[in-house]
Amino acid sequence: MNEEGKGEEMSVALCIGMGLFIVLTAAIALMLATPFEASGIKAFQNPESIWNPAYFFILIIGFTALILIVLRFGGKRLVYFVMLAAVAVTIYYVMTVLVPYDHIPLVSTLALTLLLYKYPEWYVLDATGLIIGGGAAAIFGISLGILPVLLLMIILAMYDAIAVYKTKHMVSLAESIVDLRVPVLFVLPRKRSFSLLRGKDQEGGKTEMEEAFFMGLGDAIIPSMLVVSAFVNYASVAPALGTLMGTLAGYAVLSRIAGRGKPHAGLPFLNSGAILGFVIWYMFAMVV
Repeated sequence: MNEEGKGEEMSVALCIGMGLFIVLTAAIALMLATPFEASGIKAFQNPESIWNPAYFFILIIGFTALILIVLRFGGKRLVYFVMLAAVAVTIYYVMTVLVPYDHIPLVSTLALTLLLYKYPEWYVLDATGLIIGGGAAAIFGISLGILPVLLLMIILAMYDAIAVYKTKHMVSLAESIVDLRVPVLFVLPRKRSFSLLRGKDQEGGKTEMEEAFFMGLGDAIIPSMLVVSAFVNYASVAPALGTLMGTLAGYAVLSRIAGRGKPHAGLPFLNSGAILGFVIWYMFAMVV
């Protein structure tokens, strides 16, 4: 097989792999939704409040702006430890549900956090990213009713498009976060020899962004929030499955253009697919 054929096969494999991360994030979120709800772990006490999307969006804007400002003034280590602490808290919440026995949640959280600090290789980030991605999607999914989560997804899709194509600050943020080695991106290498620990010392002097395929955790978390919300509000797997199928349809469209070497906003495609999948299920359920 020629090099072009091998390259196409690799691109297909990477796209399928990232699609699998979306499915796994949603599956973990669904698994955690009921235990989280029973434990009273919620981001908002009134899921139907129309103000919840505004609070969520303001939080994202504020946190993003703070990170960019701190990074500009050389505070990379500060940003790293703040993000690592946020990751540790999310892992702890997940572990209290998965293994609620004595000190096991605390010990497992400390162990994973130490592993992230000492050995942040790409597969460690991916595994941890699934835990915190599923946990975050579950927490916010049970905290937002259908209408609030739909509004939030529309707002975030618009913001993602502006941040990637217009202001491009999300591209700069992604490049900086790759250097931080924290699990807020899913990473799949294009070659077996790839290593995040080697940094920019890759084959042929290529950077990590050239040697691997990256997808932000938000691209898996945000549509999965609707998957969870649909599951909780309708007490059925059917709307959740319809939403997930719509998400994957949107991802299939995204993957057709994402392999061209330029950064692309994922949420306009993923959120649109998820919303369309939910609406199709809802209309079908109304007719039946």
